[in-house]
Amino acid sequence: MPKVGMEPKRRAEVINATLTCISKHGIDGMTFEKVAEYAGCSKGVVTYYFKNKDTLTIEAFKAFLAYFGLKIEAEMESTMTAKEMIDVTLKHILPTYRDDEGKSMNVSQLDGIEKMYIPYEDKAKLFLQFFSKAALDRNLQEVVSESYSNDLHGIAKIFDYGNRTGHMSVEDPKSAAYGLLAMVVGLSFFRVAGIPTVNGEDNRYICEEYVRRLAKE
Repeated sequence: MPKVGMEPKRRAEVINATLTCISKHGIDGMTFEKVAEYAGCSKGVVTYYFKNKDTLTIEAFKAFLAYFGLKIEAEMESTMTAKEMIDVTLKHILPTYRDDEGKSMNVSQLDGIEKMYIPYEDKAKLFLQFFSKAALDRNLQEVVSESYSNDLHGIAKIFDYGNRTGHMSVEDPKSAAYGLLAMVVGLSFFRVAGIPTVNGEDNRYICEEYVRRLAKE
């Protein structure tokens, strides 16, 4: 059992270790023993917080999805245009490639949102692992549904804001938000599968072009 006062830190370390483990070994290869090794603790500490692998997987998935919303919210400013707000959103949910191998996983807010980080390659691997499992797991589907419903609402609000300020022309903000998020999910799968674009560019330009057509520039 963790020392008194260490519970939040230890729990965060277990979640970070779980995501690291899933990225390296997949959900099927993730075990409490491996998680404990990555977390630098005993298996007993892992089981103290999470009674079984399914519970640990679900909580790690929630933390993974929540990470993006927290990072986006932290960079949003009321003075931004709708286009700038969408740019911030895409920066996190469909990031440009960067070589950041060796950097540590951290989806905890304990040390501040600026310290939260998921390496580029890990994002892709975790995305594939979780969404592949969600196709057949009702509990993981519910996590995706709740998270993406919130995302759709947020993106639709940005499009609506763009209409009201005259910086965008979006006939149906909700449908436009649905299209953009669906595009991001599809492009993320294409990235993981190594399917190149026709011109060889980073496929995020497709989303950028979609938003550009909605913006009055």
